[in-house]
Amino acid sequence: MNKSVALLTALLFLGGCQTLFPSDTDGTPPVEDASPAPEESKPQVYGSFSREALFALLTAELAGQRNRFDIALGNYVQQANATQDPGVAERAFRIAEYLGAEQAALDTALIWAKNAPDNVDAQRAAAIQLARGGRYDESMTYMEKVLQKQGDTHFDFLALSAAETDPDTRAGLLQSFDRLLEKSPDNGQLLFGKALLLQQDGRSEEALELLEDQPASQREIAPLLLRARLLQSLKRGDEAIPLLEKGIKQHPDDKRLRLTYARLLVEQDRLDDAKGEFSSLVQQFPDDDDLRFSLALVCMEAKAWDEAAVYLEELVERQSYVDAAHFNLGRVYEERKDPESALIEYGLVGPGNDFLPAQLRQTEILLDSGRAEEASARLAKARDTQPDYAIQLYLMEAEAFSNRQQTDRAWNVIQQGLEQFPEDLNLLYTRAMLAEKRNDLAQLEKDLRFVIEREPDNAMALNALGYTLADRTTRYEEARTLIEQAHQLNPEDPAILDSLGWVNFRLGNNAEAERLLRQAIERFPDHEVAAHLGEVLWTSGKQREARQVWAKALKDQPDSPILRSTLLRLTGSETL
Repeated sequence: MNKSVALLTALLFLGGCQTLFPSDTDGTPPVEDASPAPEESKPQVYGSFSREALFALLTAELAGQRNRFDIALGNYVQQANATQDPGVAERAFRIAEYLGAEQAALDTALIWAKNAPDNVDAQRAAAIQLARGGRYDESMTYMEKVLQKQGDTHFDFLALSAAETDPDTRAGLLQSFDRLLEKSPDNGQLLFGKALLLQQDGRSEEALELLEDQPASQREIAPLLLRARLLQSLKRGDEAIPLLEKGIKQHPDDKRLRLTYARLLVEQDRLDDAKGEFSSLVQQFPDDDDLRFSLALVCMEAKAWDEAAVYLEELVERQSYVDAAHFNLGRVYEERKDPESALIEYGLVGPGNDFLPAQLRQTEILLDSGRAEEASARLAKARDTQPDYAIQLYLMEAEAFSNRQQTDRAWNVIQQGLEQFPEDLNLLYTRAMLAEKRNDLAQLEKDLRFVIEREPDNAMALNALGYTLADRTTRYEEARTLIEQAHQLNPEDPAILDSLGWVNFRLGNNAEAERLLRQAIERFPDHEVAAHLGEVLWTSGKQREARQVWAKALKDQPDSPILRSTLLRLTGSETL
């Protein structure tokens, strides 16, 4: 939005200013109009301002028209303080709120509320600004005034604003909510606000019980939605379904209820029902492309590829979610076994969240069909046209070749990337991993040492170097030092636990190695960890358990080279 236009909307002529009429130069009063006198009406009350105040306010108006919002706000705030006029204070507050000037918004809201004690909007504005400033007790005082006047209190905002506060503050707010609920026990907004506070304290069961016991929460939309969220958080999503269905019967046109219901159907894996609900929502709100995109995704989840394509093509025609629509059309065409059409769609995805995934899918399709040169050419073109993505595209291409055991091609890609970005740590780390595959441990160590020098707390690089030294050399103490540094930085990482266990095994500390490797495999049942744990067990005389560990891992990953080589080395056979 153009700020100038928006601010001019806020800066309408002062309704409370006294109109000034220039006197005739000769002092003669104007001729009386002979037409019939109009019917008597209630006299308009005007504010009275000094010449200086009026000049400052008009200057503020002109400043706003010329995008000098600093002058406009400064003059209005000054005059709100000087005149204590509620109209000027409200105008100052609106400008401050629009500009995000928090202190000015608070100050002028308080002036407005003080001088317009019967104005619900003024009291609410003061309450919200105080809450934003963390002054919750004062905020509740103004909220109570709004409550007394039967206004929309925004207690939900007050509760939400307290989400990041300390427990004592939230506890005090809960007491304030309880005090107000004694006076207004059926107020849905109060109930909703208290339930939100309870939820923020991790007391979801209490929040749910509060809402279920109160009649207001059975019919008002916000408490209904919160009840549904609470049930989901308590793993009772199946109970939320009938609750939302009842709410929809009471409020059939409420988009929030129906959208929450549709999303919950997806979570419950009732995809056909969800598809029907989203379809109805799109029919009811045909201009809402968020709904249309959600419907397309639900159709894809339900493997209704033709329906999904229709909605995605509509989004492209409507110029909405264009990149996401092209990306998902590419996925649809892949499912339809039409890779050429998929390539076209992926190629139409522009910069943004879907760009790199689209490039990856293009690369995978082309490599799987033996068109490696075309894949590289497309990625090179993408790097030229979108240089901000160049490093990620180099990494993507190298990984794609490496995953297909084309290490030399992956190496050449990384070398090309490092010519352009010679000190990029991600490229250097990737080259180190490729160097290990090429048995070039000197290059691996050189690159990882460079990364660690630049980022001493890079746990991944510390662990990679330490593990390689433990696995491929006899520099075990040096390896343990590196891995322990990584472990201190990231003590729960199963890859680091595996490395620490392995280096302890190399050092002959079998009991410690077994303990660490059991922790690693519990967190991440990976075939490499299984190979290590099995070997430690085998050499500790626990051959039966070692075979069980290997058998389970082979079931999940029968082609694991490390498992097969470990079995062959220790048992003389690649099979159990």
